[in-house]
Amino acid sequence: MRPRTELALAVGTVTLLGLIVTAIGSRGARPGDDDVRRSTYLAGPFGARAWADALELLDIRVRRHRGRTRDLTAAGVAAPGVAFAALDPVAPLTPLDGVELVAAAAAGSELLLAGRGSEAVMACYGYGIEPSPGGKAVVLGDTLEVAARLSRLSDSVARRRSLLDDGSDVACGPVPARVERLLDTIEGEPIALRLSPDSGGAVTLVADGRLFTNRALRESSAGELALGFVAGRVGTVVVDEYHQGFGPAGGMLAAARAWLLSSPLGWAMLQLFGVAVIALLAGAVRFGPARRVIVRTRRSPLEHVRALANALAAARGHDEAVDLLIRGLQRRLARAGERSRVEPREWLAELALQVRTPASQRAVATLQSIRRGRIGAEGVRRAALAVEDVWQDLRP
Repeated sequence: MRPRTELALAVGTVTLLGLIVTAIGSRGARPGDDDVRRSTYLAGPFGARAWADALELLDIRVRRHRGRTRDLTAAGVAAPGVAFAALDPVAPLTPLDGVELVAAAAAGSELLLAGRGSEAVMACYGYGIEPSPGGKAVVLGDTLEVAARLSRLSDSVARRRSLLDDGSDVACGPVPARVERLLDTIEGEPIALRLSPDSGGAVTLVADGRLFTNRALRESSAGELALGFVAGRVGTVVVDEYHQGFGPAGGMLAAARAWLLSSPLGWAMLQLFGVAVIALLAGAVRFGPARRVIVRTRRSPLEHVRALANALAAARGHDEAVDLLIRGLQRRLARAGERSRVEPREWLAELALQVRTPASQRAVATLQSIRRGRIGAEGVRRAALAVEDVWQDLRP
């Protein structure tokens, strides 16, 4: 693998691992206990996770809705047996949200609206929230502190609260309804009401969203009251988490995926990455047998003999070189399995009687004369050539 390919692969792997670790870390990070949102995602003292967990123990399905209220129909909220809960949202609901929720209630679903963040929708039913400093209520023998109460709005005030910022009006006028009191202060002021509108559905209004907090459910009997708002009435509770700040944005990994799929530059990067992966796979996998680039032919035995002669001549072992050449020729001309122990001088005398051509006869005579005289480098060369001539004449 080329160094550039290895570097690109390493950078891509590190980037991918960084994105995964960042996404896992962002998902695992939990807000602190000082988070005051009434979200079912929060397990702190001010969150509402305990309320959602208790509903599930009562076989009531809890779904977190992280989209806008205009998506309620697609989310299956506008149907009988389903309750939509807005628990004191930090991003207040608008009159347009009130139109969507009133339509969902008219389709048979129930609404649970709590806290000042839901006041714009409460105005559609003719109610608002007023502060009640030092207010107290008794729930199953426990005395609870409440900071707000419900108040009936006049028709003019209700219609004024249904105006948008630009002054335009929306179809969210007061809806006639039958009223049932669920919780009052000690002074008899309403804190929680259940409305049965003539248009259909049921709407529960709660002035103080602290009744749904984890602390209230743990330290008082408010939990039984808060669960009783929906328990035994519906089989599914859809909790609004969008207005609590938990929108559909997701983490860094989701943002990177959305950018890659929606941006032209992102598509280009995906295509380049795909080409790089294909090139890497094509370079890493071998299809078929290995191909030999350089054709190497096997050397003949005589070439080895000549090379050995030259090496011995260079080491000034001329006598030994000639004897080795003659013994090598003797071994090659011997029959299969036969090992000759005849001395080179005697064997050359016998060989002179066996050769057939004048060239081979001269070669044998050359070998005999070289062995009788003083052998030098030229003698080794002549002996190698003579051995080759004899081999060409007598080889099987």
